[in-house]
Amino acid sequence: MRRAWLAAVAVLFLWAAPAGADSGLIYDTGELKPVDSVLKVAVGDEAPDFELPAVGGGTVRLSDFRGRRNVVLSFVPAAWTPVCSDQWPGYNLALDLFKQYDAELIGISEDNTPSQYAWIKEMGGLNFTVLSDFWPHGEAAKQYGILRSDGTAERALFVIDKQGIIRFILVGDINRRPDLGLLVDALSKLPK
Repeated sequence: MRRAWLAAVAVLFLWAAPAGADSGLIYDTGELKPVDSVLKVAVGDEAPDFELPAVGGGTVRLSDFRGRRNVVLSFVPAAWTPVCSDQWPGYNLALDLFKQYDAELIGISEDNTPSQYAWIKEMGGLNFTVLSDFWPHGEAAKQYGILRSDGTAERALFVIDKQGIIRFILVGDINRRPDLGLLVDALSKLPK
């Protein structure tokens, strides 16, 4: 049953057109250097804490989830770009998978909050928390070692368990959307 459901979500995920593609709002970045940073954390490390402003208002502190929920951090390079505008709407379609593993999905980019707000609205909305790592610029991304030389974040995923320990890291090719199956597999291995 889970495999069939995952296959159905994967089909939707693969066929989702980038938001704003027809309106000419998506900026074509061209092919970028796949990875341009040096990771500062490893699986088994305590996840560096941060407090960032949320698009929905207020701030979110990673440590607020400790002892309560698993957390998936999805860092993306930039709003209004093709792969990012495809990746997060795909996760929005798969939110039941995150809930199944008692995981809170948090999206983070280096964009300022007003730009994130407009981008999310153009994508038709997102049903997960989006945080701005804009100022001081890229501080959260720096702590994890995923701030690129151009000031954007790597396309990176971190699965953090309820004790605040990093259980999975994927710093992928910035030009490609990460495989959702790898993320689901990592979530399925978390302690209950």
